[in-house]
Amino acid sequence: MSEQNFKQSVAARLKSIRSERNLSLDAVAKLTGVSKAMLGQIERGESSPTIAKLWQIVSGLETSFSAFFEQDQKPGAELDFPNDPHMKVISIFPYNKSVNFEMHKVTLTSHHCQKSQPHAHGVIESVIVLEGDMEVLVNGTWHLVECGGKFRFHADQPHGYRAVTEKAVFQNIVSY
Repeated sequence: MSEQNFKQSVAARLKSIRSERNLSLDAVAKLTGVSKAMLGQIERGESSPTIAKLWQIVSGLETSFSAFFEQDQKPGAELDFPNDPHMKVISIFPYNKSVNFEMHKVTLTSHHCQKSQPHAHGVIESVIVLEGDMEVLVNGTWHLVECGGKFRFHADQPHGYRAVTEKAVFQNIVSY
């Protein structure tokens, strides 16, 4: 997905959610903790949110991460975040209400470290490492997860991922 398509997809979904819920930019700012000015720039396609900022918006609006892209992405298409060049995401199973989870394949390169703000209350993430070694930050402590290993944690707290090897690939299951 090009940077322009990324911006348009996020902008369209944000506008759609605001319209469906009859929310002002002020109301969304209060729900998400993202400034009204930043939300306006994102909605106008003038700015690309980082993956961390997008998760902050998703959590505040109590929606799924994949909801911002599923309408524009072909199944298995790699999602590049313009502001996070060392992180790639493929949505394996976009969010589905009947199972209440989504599944992604995430690739971190160049020993990338990705920190995330808390998601909505009750969200649980499960990580399965497919290639390389990585660490998962939970409760202020980095936990090593080697290739073939798995790790589950409550994502309604600050957390993060870090590639210990040059490249780490993992499946990320987000249960809402």
